[in-house]
Amino acid sequence: MEDRRLEGRIIKGIGGFYYVEAADEIFECKARGVFRNKSNTPLVGDFVTIKIPQSGYNLIEKIAERKNSLIRPPVANIDLLMIVCSTVSPLPNFSVIDKMTAYAVYNNIEPVIVITKSDLSDGSEIHDIYEKSAIRTVLTSYVDGVGLDEVKGMLEGKTTAFTGNSGVGKSTLLNALFPGLELATGEISEKLGRGRHTTRAVELIKVDGCYVADTPGFSTVNMEKFGMTDKTELQYSFPEFADYINGCRFNSCSHTCEKGCAVIEKVRDGTIAKTRHKSYCDMYDEVKNFKEWQFKK
Repeated sequence: MEDRRLEGRIIKGIGGFYYVEAADEIFECKARGVFRNKSNTPLVGDFVTIKIPQSGYNLIEKIAERKNSLIRPPVANIDLLMIVCSTVSPLPNFSVIDKMTAYAVYNNIEPVIVITKSDLSDGSEIHDIYEKSAIRTVLTSYVDGVGLDEVKGMLEGKTTAFTGNSGVGKSTLLNALFPGLELATGEISEKLGRGRHTTRAVELIKVDGCYVADTPGFSTVNMEKFGMTDKTELQYSFPEFADYINGCRFNSCSHTCEKGCAVIEKVRDGTIAKTRHKSYCDMYDEVKNFKEWQFKK
């Protein structure tokens, strides 16, 4: 009997093993050494060709071209990045949220803001900030089900990663959307003011005609580690800037402090949220001194 080859998708990776969904089965595989040598480590979400030998380990032989990939969470070929934040415990960290939305746009992924715990505190102020930014935003409550149908409708036929600060309720949200999942959830630490990490690894879960991935929580975003190092490209990761970046007095405008900046004018008149512009300026300051040679291999 000859070795079999199948086309499939990686749904989980842990401890050097990859679990590939192919032909309505799950195959435990190892990756060929060539991927490590090329610094092309397989990611959850990758479409792959696997070899199933008569004896020995199943092998990932080929990784199909990716339409996108993220470093954190480490996942490929996703349609939506749902960035979950809560109205209380922990309070929204706009700097982190805005870095994640920019990170998604930078990688040609649609970001969506999902605000949880709206039954505990009014989330309309958070909602208004992102409604102005042309980023889809949904207020949700697990208690009365507000917003859950809208979120679930966005997921149909898509591959979506859920991400956000620890304790915002990513796993709880997924359990509310898909009651059969029964994902582990964690409580907020009163001492630390943040959630315990209940999700340890990224895993794609096929449910109700879509793929969803819960991801480990985080509290900081490092621009360099996320591969966002070009200050001139950063402006394009803020969708609300798009109509104004060509209207500045100077072609080299950084949109941080210059006279005649059309973006700053829209911040002043309330069209662009002040928190969003502050996040942009902070990110620009973080990357402006990066040198291209630092990141060449």
